Amino acid sequence: MIPASFEYHRPADISAALAILDEYGDDARVIAGGHSLIPMMKLRMADIEHLIDLQDIGELKGIFVEGTKVTIGAMATQHELIDNGDIARVAPILHEAALQIADPQVRYMGTVGGNVANGDPGNDMPGLMQCLGATFHLVGSGGTRDVAARDYYEAAYMTDREDDEILTAISFNAPEGGFAYEKQKRKIGDYATAACAAIVKIDGGICTAASIAMTNLSDTPIFSAEAGAALEGTACDATAIDAAVAAATGAIDPTEDNRGPVDFKMHVAGTIIRRAIERAVSRA
Repeated sequence: MIPASFEYHRPADISAALAILDEYGDDARVIAGGHSLIPMMKLRMADIEHLIDLQDIGELKGIFVEGTKVTIGAMATQHELIDNGDIARVAPILHEAALQIADPQVRYMGTVGGNVANGDPGNDMPGLMQCLGATFHLVGSGGTRDVAARDYYEAAYMTDREDDEILTAISFNAPEGGFAYEKQKRKIGDYATAACAAIVKIDGGICTAASIAMTNLSDTPIFSAEAGAALEGTACDATAIDAAVAAATGAIDPTEDNRGPVDFKMHVAGTIIRRAIERAVSRA
């Protein structure tokens, strides 16, 4: 289908984009890579009168690694994550996850900021950013503010971002320990039936920290502090991993859709969560 008519804006800086948002209010939306908004417009599920394209705003681009601090501009693409040697060195879980997103054509255009900003429960980056303990940086007419990724998502397509705000960057400290991003999907390019990010740090044979988050198994990404706690202080043996898997699956609430019924999704989730934890432990 063809979307309804709209006015197209392509500002050169953040202040100009914010001015357009302020002028048109609820009739305006920003667009990054466009892989979520454009299909909704074509299906007439979203009626946007003013579309604000962020492609020309250099302030929103780039990937920066300073010591252990990683900052990713909202308009950095998934391909740029994959191609960045510093990311592969300090945050290889990002490299691993980005390779599993859609296909190369999508990854060349799809942005990290767009993937995390709109609250689509099927997107890969939101759960991963929760696992990393990332912070989202927002700017709006009221100034700038920071929101923890673990506090950002409220419901499907509902987030803490205000309508007059733009997500500008994501930052986090480089993770320590073993890592894994496991994903089950029906075919290449599809959203996950279930996915899990896990980071496990082991010192002297004992787990000193663990972080586990899941994708597309509830109406928001799910970070399970209880699953991480089940591993911490243990040797990550079978009993501890069983407890972590039980805690993680107890935190999710999948719904039936064209990827399968709830019982099937729970089974797949348990398998994927276990694989992620076990591979993270093996790498630690």
